Amino acid sequence: MKKLLFLAFATLGVSNAFSQSFMHGAGVGFYVDKVENMDARLSFALTYSPRFNFVETESMSVSVGIPMSVGFSGSYNYSYNSGYSEETNTLGFMFNAPVMVNLNLAAGSTKANRSRIGGFVGGGFGYHYSASTDSEYYDENGEPVIVEGSSTGPAANAGMRIRVGGGHKAIEIRMSYFKGITGSKLDLFGLGCAFNF
Repeated sequence: MKKLLFLAFATLGVSNAFSQSFMHGAGVGFYVDKVENMDARLSFALTYSPRFNFVETESMSVSVGIPMSVGFSGSYNYSYNSGYSEETNTLGFMFNAPVMVNLNLAAGSTKANRSRIGGFVGGGFGYHYSASTDSEYYDENGEPVIVEGSSTGPAANAGMRIRVGGGHKAIEIRMSYFKGITGSKLDLFGLGCAFNF
């Protein structure tokens, strides 16, 4: 009888640890990208962040997700001085989509967790495209060097979640880093805020 009870409790514990759920959020983000020999650029983006918790316990989860961001990067400048005008436009489309595996703790980690504050940390691999990076500059010999706007590479993120209301909804603050290893080989730093529902 004791063995049967132990087996029943063990089975319930394992099934709870491997329960699965879908969660998502939407918000805004700011990104700063830096490509070698080019000025750093600021981007503004809208973000949608779906994630699938494939391991859940009472206080944490492990998830895989794709925090996608779509927006605009670059700058626009117009100056006029004594009959002479100059216009510089590097505005362009920006898209970022890393696949992230995160360890989620406390608030926002699962739909059942009722903690007020929580956090997450994780890593993955992603794709980034910035149309304003599709450009060229000249090297020390005067030869044009074309910089490709797309890049793939490793990504990392971390942040905190603050539960709001009586359910599992939470405000999320995310910091991220992406290192391009192909194409433009950019360094991309991000800061975003989203509402998870």
